[in-house]
Amino acid sequence: MAKSVNNLQDVFLNNARKGKIPVSIHLVNGFQLKGLVRGFDSFTIILESEGKQILVYKHSVTTVTPAKPILYNQDELNNNLNK
Repeated sequence: MAKSVNNLQDVFLNNARKGKIPVSIHLVNGFQLKGLVRGFDSFTIILESEGKQILVYKHSVTTVTPAKPILYNQDELNNNLNK
């Protein structure tokens, strides 16, 4: 079950990155970061904000809110689940 959650994260973050969709990242300490997703892995997200890169650890993130809906289809999710 945890594997599908990680794959949904990957699809969501990758579509935000590829679509250059601005996101707001809310942290557990109450801070909010806004910018573009430039990359991510299992533990971190690289966010570009005001010309600077910020390395955000996923364990400090509560929510990621895109500026517009992130579109993805079931095939993307199924392909990621089969990897």
